[in-house]
Amino acid sequence: MKNRNKISLEKPEIDYSSWFIELGALTLFTRKVLNQFFKPPFEHGELIKQGYYIGYKTLPLISITGFIMGLVLTIQIRPILVDFGATSLLPGLIAVAFVREVGPVITGLLCSGKISSGIAAEIGAMKVSEQIDAMEVSGTKPLGFVVATRVLATTLLVPLLVIVGDAFSFLGSIVALNMDENVTFRAFMNSAFDTIHFSDLIPATIKTIFFGFFIGLIGSFKGYQASQSTEAVGLAANSAVITASLTIFVIDLLAVLVTNFIVSN
Repeated sequence: MKNRNKISLEKPEIDYSSWFIELGALTLFTRKVLNQFFKPPFEHGELIKQGYYIGYKTLPLISITGFIMGLVLTIQIRPILVDFGATSLLPGLIAVAFVREVGPVITGLLCSGKISSGIAAEIGAMKVSEQIDAMEVSGTKPLGFVVATRVLATTLLVPLLVIVGDAFSFLGSIVALNMDENVTFRAFMNSAFDTIHFSDLIPATIKTIFFGFFIGLIGSFKGYQASQSTEAVGLAANSAVITASLTIFVIDLLAVLVTNFIVSN
């Protein structure tokens, strides 16, 4: 009886091999998808359709979030700058913060939650209903028609969504500033764009392209790897959100390190 009541304090073993297996599978999947970008037939109609669903239907979420983030960040920062008599620096500070970091990362995380999970659930459901198998039998390439179009759509549209989110964050910041002082739209934008340089725009744009690519890729991979059960669809969507979000943070870290290295040299 005493042995039965003992609590085991041993640490559970972590199966690192499964991580490497999944990483290898993702690498092979990535190569196959990239090959589909250059192999005819090119599914332009499906690409436009996915662009509508991914971009247009995500636009309200990105716009509202960007506006609120700009509003809140301005309200939080302004009292600190007032103490130092540096409120004139606020538009430039908001612009640099959102263009360099806040806008891309927040938009990327929102797209991970909405787009990547949606793609994983959709493709997972197609596997459960055997639509993927039917495409292969009929001669349609699922990787080209289903996966490549979604990955290309996210790669093209996530950078545009980031730009929209940044624009609405500027608008939210203007509204917050006008709660306490009179700042015109033109004055705010002139001060903001005087602070932003191409060295801020180029790295931010490049990393958002990678954000979009991996958001679509990971969602497609998780859905494509899901087993043929309804429970697996939910697990694939959940796993896609977690993996895509972590990938965005890793890409952002690498982008900052590379940018700082280039600037310092």
